Amino acid sequence: MPLSKRDKDFRLQKVNYLDFQFIEMDRVLTNFFGRVQFNGLTPRVQRKRSLEVAAFVDQIIQDREGFEGFERFPTATHRWVETHLLDMVNRGRANATVAAPRPLHGYTYRFRNVLHSRDYGAAQHIYEAIYAARRDAGQAVIDQLKRFFFQGFDPLTGTAATAAHMDVETQALLSFSVHVKDTADERFPRDCFPPTCIGGADLLTEDVQRLLCYSPFVPRSVMVEYLKVLLSFHLAIYHLKLIKLVPRLVRGAKADPTCHPRRCPMNPRVDKDPQGDCPYKVAIVLDVAGNPNSPVSSLAIRSFDAHLRRITPFVKSYFSLRKLDEFSEDLRKLGKLHPSDGKTASLAELLALLGEAYQSERERYFEYRMISLARDCTDDAGELEPELRRAQEMKLSAFDTYIEVLMKFRGEYHRAQLTSWLDSLLLKNRPGALVAQQRTKGAPRRFILDSRLLEVLLQVIVLRPGGVRGYHTANLRVDEVLDALRERYGLYIDRLPDGDGFAGSTIAERRALRSNREAFVGRLREVGYFRDLSDAYVAQTVTPRYPIAKETGADGDTDHAHAGGAAQ
Repeated sequence: MPLSKRDKDFRLQKVNYLDFQFIEMDRVLTNFFGRVQFNGLTPRVQRKRSLEVAAFVDQIIQDREGFEGFERFPTATHRWVETHLLDMVNRGRANATVAAPRPLHGYTYRFRNVLHSRDYGAAQHIYEAIYAARRDAGQAVIDQLKRFFFQGFDPLTGTAATAAHMDVETQALLSFSVHVKDTADERFPRDCFPPTCIGGADLLTEDVQRLLCYSPFVPRSVMVEYLKVLLSFHLAIYHLKLIKLVPRLVRGAKADPTCHPRRCPMNPRVDKDPQGDCPYKVAIVLDVAGNPNSPVSSLAIRSFDAHLRRITPFVKSYFSLRKLDEFSEDLRKLGKLHPSDGKTASLAELLALLGEAYQSERERYFEYRMISLARDCTDDAGELEPELRRAQEMKLSAFDTYIEVLMKFRGEYHRAQLTSWLDSLLLKNRPGALVAQQRTKGAPRRFILDSRLLEVLLQVIVLRPGGVRGYHTANLRVDEVLDALRERYGLYIDRLPDGDGFAGSTIAERRALRSNREAFVGRLREVGYFRDLSDAYVAQTVTPRYPIAKETGADGDTDHAHAGGAAQ
């Protein structure tokens, strides 16, 4: 039975901005650049250029001053543009299409193919989460991102700054951008809601700010890859927490005072226990070795399964909030609800609609919705469909009955969508992955720690606040790194969490965790961070790849000297 569009409506930006669709981080970053450029609004682009590969190649060949000698090798130039410069849909097939240039510069959004470069709300979530960060950190990070990604272009003259030191890919993107004009698209107002988890927004903002400290020392393409992995990781752990948090809020029928911006215990700027006493901490047990047949892999499978089991309650709670939002709009129009901002009910006000004060209004409203639903839920003989009849036999309230009917018709669909969506956020089986799954039917998913993700997280946690650049690097012992991963992100390697699918550990599990710790040390060696000067425990340290000093030296530029030496 096809439900009406209003019954099927599911997305609620007051909870999160993302639509639950498979996303690609290249396209997320491209859309994010446009919001950074226009203070949260989407861009409106005016261009005459075709988005065909051949058009980009012709532009480079014709620009003989900027790309001397490229005209002599048109085939090689075409292959370079297609493989290194452009993000393609259906790459290698007859119907291959340009989605956008790779996000190496801020102006890549000017060449975005809207149909094939959708981000499903991820760019908006990242921008609004950073913007909403406490302690006025958000705008400073947005300004840092703008300076980094939009360098090499003079906004006053509309020309590329050729004196700037740029890699050839970025120079190509800048040469394209000269011929395009854009403005903020003010036809669509900026939707801005407080983050459901302000601590998660703070953590994202702090980590981006830390990672940008390395921007003078690493190639632009490397920094872009770091940011893609970091942003995808934060989208994943934020929403794993949301999947845990939202059902509890709906069950409690009120906002949790702990989640108020003034009471949230999270403080990502501190190194010791940055999550504080957050009651919604997420715990993830990792299989570091990546062996699907090892004892620790069964723990990583159990850990993922604990989070997967929360999806169905989350879908039900999310549906409840979406329908309460529709209820609140009707109450507002009738003058029976007065939102605090005068426009639309906040998430806390939606939860309050589950209380006794609105019980009679709520029952009347959803009785009407059930009557409307029943008109469409009849078979050829005029009898109610079995799903609706069984829901009515449960003798629940009108609101609960309505939600049960929606879950019977749409629950499994949304569960499958959310599972696929989580796979994309967790970069399943891809570089930077936090989850893996064997390519056999019915194989379970398990949490892992890919080397690229480990490298990015190490870059963040070896930084300490203070110094001329705002942060400085420090050597850490292995146990300090393990503590930081566990306390900052909920990543468990050498022990099991208390909850999230676990309660205590057996002798066999402890043995598996010891081997997992040994695999972690081996992984540190692989990525070049582990220094083992002797058998002494204190001499076994994790050493920053790009050291940043706390104080400048006599030349006033110690940071650059240290980082340059490390990079070599």
